[in-house]
Amino acid sequence: MSLQEGGCLCGKIRISYEGEPLAKLLCHCLDCHKISGSTYSTNVVVPGGSFKLLAGTPKTFAKIADSGSPMTSHFCGDCGTTLWREGPVFGENKIVKAGVLDDPTALDEARPVSEVYTRSRPSWVSEIPGAAQKTVK
Repeated sequence: MSLQEGGCLCGKIRISYEGEPLAKLLCHCLDCHKISGSTYSTNVVVPGGSFKLLAGTPKTFAKIADSGSPMTSHFCGDCGTTLWREGPVFGENKIVKAGVLDDPTALDEARPVSEVYTRSRPSWVSEIPGAAQKTVK
């Protein structure tokens, strides 16, 4: 991945980042269950310096995450799509939701090398072969 762009479902919020992700992971935390409306979220962690908000003004929601640390979600106030999260545990890095990226191959390229909060993974969801399994981040 060199330059990746993405956006929310309605198109009002646009983001980009340049370069390779620092990490590619599935998160099974309870927040990601709620944010995704599903069993996990697929994420790419990117350096904050390479991340840009291209258009729109996302709303934010901050809370104490499963880790015990604060996390802030950035989402579209119109369509509700969460585009990225951030928190002190990640420094300046951004946790981009891979499903918001425009490139149709982005999810293939975001194949996770680790899964976190696996204690919250439903029993009917299998491990990703070869991915590190972590009960907590």
